[in-house]
This record gives sequence, C-alpha cells and structure tokens, in this order.
Amino acid sequence: MLKDPFGRTINYMRISVTDRCNLRCRYCMPDGITCVPMRELLIYEEIAFVCRQAADLGINRFRITGGEPLVRKDCAKLVAMLRKIPGENRIAMTTNGVLLGTFLDELLEAGLDAVNISLDTMDRRQYADITGADELKKVLDSVYRAAGRLPVKINCVVQNGVNEDAPLQLMPLARDLPVDVRFIELMPVGTGKEFNPVPNDVILAQIEEKYGKSREDCSERGSGPAVYRRLDGFAGRVGLISAVHGKFCGSCNRLRLTSTGELKPCLCYGDTIPLREILRDDLPEKDKRIREKIREAVRMKPQAHSFEDRTGVTENRSMAQIGG
Repeated sequence: MLKDPFGRTINYMRISVTDRCNLRCRYCMPDGITCVPMRELLIYEEIAFVCRQAADLGINRFRITGGEPLVRKDCAKLVAMLRKIPGENRIAMTTNGVLLGTFLDELLEAGLDAVNISLDTMDRRQYADITGADELKKVLDSVYRAAGRLPVKINCVVQNGVNEDAPLQLMPLARDLPVDVRFIELMPVGTGKEFNPVPNDVILAQIEEKYGKSREDCSERGSGPAVYRRLDGFAGRVGLISAVHGKFCGSCNRLRLTSTGELKPCLCYGDTIPLREILRDDLPEKDKRIREKIREAVRMKPQAHSFEDRTGVTENRSMAQIGG
C-alpha cells in the first residue's frame, strides 16, 4: 500500500495515451497545440509495464485519458493489456464521446469497466461553439449506446456567459437513463486560467429549484472526488466536483502518467518524474527502478493545490498535454 507524506492512500493512476484530440474546446486547446512526435509517446507495452509495477505497489484503479484517447489507434489493445494485470483492478476511460460509439463493443470485449463522457451542452449550436465541431449527435448516440452496458458518468464544465443553462439541459439524461451527470468546476490549468469557474453550489441551487430538494448519496462513489446527490424520480445521480470552491485535497488518491512518460504528483504544479528513459534503456532491474520512481512521486505529493490562488499554479501546459 502506498502512503504519501500526509497519510493519504494512493491507489489511482490516470494514464494519458495521447496529447491529440479531435475537438478544440475553448477552455482546453481552442487553437490546438504543438503535438509531440509519436516516437516520444509511450507505446502501449511501456504503459502496461508501468501499470504492472504500480499494481504491485497497491494501485488498482486505472483511468485511460488523453487528449482524446480514442484518436490513438487500437486503444482497446491497452485496455486488454491492463485487464491482464493480476489483481482486482478497475479500468475506466474518459472520452469526449465522439468515437465511443464506434469502439464501444471492442472496448467492452477488452474489459473496460466504466466510462466518463465529456458533454457541456445539449444544444447543437452551443456544442459546436464550445468544442469547435458539430459532433453532438455522435456524442449523444454514444451516451445512449453505453448507458446500461457499463457505468456511465457525464462530465460537464459550466462557463460563465457560455453555457449557464447546461445543468437544466443535461439533467433529463440522469432522470431517464442510469447515468450520473457531474458538474466540474473549471480548474485554472492551461487555457482554463482565462475563465472563472461557476461554483457548484450555484449549479446545485439551479437544479433543485427545478427538480426539488436533493439528498446526499453515500453509496459507492468511484475513484475520484465527486460528491453525489439523488433526486426523486431520477434513474441517475447529480455529481459535484468542486475543484476550486470545495478543496478535496485531503482525500486525494492519485498520480498521473503523461503520454510522454512523466509521473505527475499534482495537477496544479509542474513537478514531474520522467520514466521514459528508464523504460527504453537496457539496464537490469527495470521493474525495481520504475517502482522506486513511483514511490518517489508519491513522496513528492504536496499537501494541497493552490487553484484558489492562481499565482501559485506552476503547471503551464494544457490539460490535453498533461492528461485530463
């Protein structure tokens, strides 16, 4: 079991497989980014090797992210590799949903346990304005295809002056389908520094005004920091991830592995530990060296982020480059 200097158990790793994306969301990479050459990205075998060492140390929750993970060829192959790691491991994915419908059967066959789908509006024109692409229909098709076949969470970022009506647009999905609709306060990372997050208490009040009082749901919450609430007559739940206004660092349980092979202890800060050179050299005891680097990353975890004071944020890369 991995414990950081503040007594937190670290059992969750978010794995970025690419910095590329098929959307251009205004708060992430509206003008694109300079993508690294493919030779600099970890191959799937290297990612699986790191995850095997992490599992030996007690990490048993893995989430595949990007960029957009499904733009990388044969992403289901990585899911299958992770599924073969001994232990009771949970393998999830975060995707924008555009390609999920195409690859859903393949991902399920490979052993995917759960999926999060990013969706910030139900309005087609608004979706195109936020993401730079007219792909709402494909995303909604993916939601309906996935619902009931595996746990589905919809992630929504509400922006002032852009999609303040998104909560009321999206809640019918949680009413009619067994999916959780979650609202994530925009974090001041990369382009996100240019926007002000809408506090989740404002969003919850908006939802309760229309649908009635909610009640806290203390059942299984998953691997992340979301707080869930139930509404009468709803098949799914409301989820709140209050990254800025509801600091949840005291229960942080994660490390990040970037697509270029850097272990990242905290999203807020630029500190990383490189693994790629170790993975690609021919020195003996590579497994032990990687495990020690994982332990080092855990020891480096700060007590808390400083998103509430943006001058303290030292991470300057976009979320697509870090891994969402």
